[in-house]
Amino acid sequence: MSSEQQLKLFEVFVRSKRGLDHKHVGSLHAEDAEQALEYARDCYTRRSEGVSIWVVNSSDIVASQEEDAESFYDPMDDKPYRHATHYQLPDAVNNM
Repeated sequence: MSSEQQLKLFEVFVRSKRGLDHKHVGSLHAEDAEQALEYARDCYTRRSEGVSIWVVNSSDIVASQEEDAESFYDPMDDKPYRHATHYQLPDAVNNM
């Protein structure tokens, strides 16, 4: 078995500042999660762009398919209270 076949694919998420969401920034190959975290640090936060990094084994991600969107997501048109536009946030909350 070659070394490329032993490497796993990881998805990398970085949080740029406290209070913000983690954002997907890319993918990388590594032998294990610890190595993936080190690689992610070196590749995606070289200039102090982040305060937190997540690495997730790509094979552990389960996702819906775009072609199933209409049947998968329940329309919320009849429930306007679920839309965030109905809630007023104070000015002190600036990262939402």
